[in-house]
Amino acid sequence: MEAEFSIQQVSRQTGLSIDTLRYYERIGLIESIRRAPNSHRRYTQEDVDWISLLMHLKETGMPLAQMVRFAQTRRQGPHTLLTERRVMLEQHQHVLEQQIQHLEQHKAVLQQKIATYKEREAQFADPYSSALSSDTPAKQED
Repeated sequence: MEAEFSIQQVSRQTGLSIDTLRYYERIGLIESIRRAPNSHRRYTQEDVDWISLLMHLKETGMPLAQMVRFAQTRRQGPHTLLTERRVMLEQHQHVLEQQIQHLEQHKAVLQQKIATYKEREAQFADPYSSALSSDTPAKQED
């Protein structure tokens, strides 16, 4: 028999709150979870793996509406695997690559500014280098 997990166990495993797990089920992000005779939710390992993928998508900034659409196409069956779902993930990957490129540009600006500040600090720490540079007016830096 396949291992089953309570909502509390899944909450601990995934780091999602019980309320979030219920919300994800309510909006269709997670398929209806099987219920035990006492009406408690019983998650399978496949459910936990799906939730893990959803968490990765969320962490990468995929909008909730797009995640729901992805879940809907998953429920439509394997014929969506090779087209719709792959294309959705490729589009999201493209967005991530653009965001990474922008972050790298911002990082380069910060690195340059830090290097400039370090040079200035070194000049202030060495009185002889500041005396040598006192011939030229100091440039005001932000």
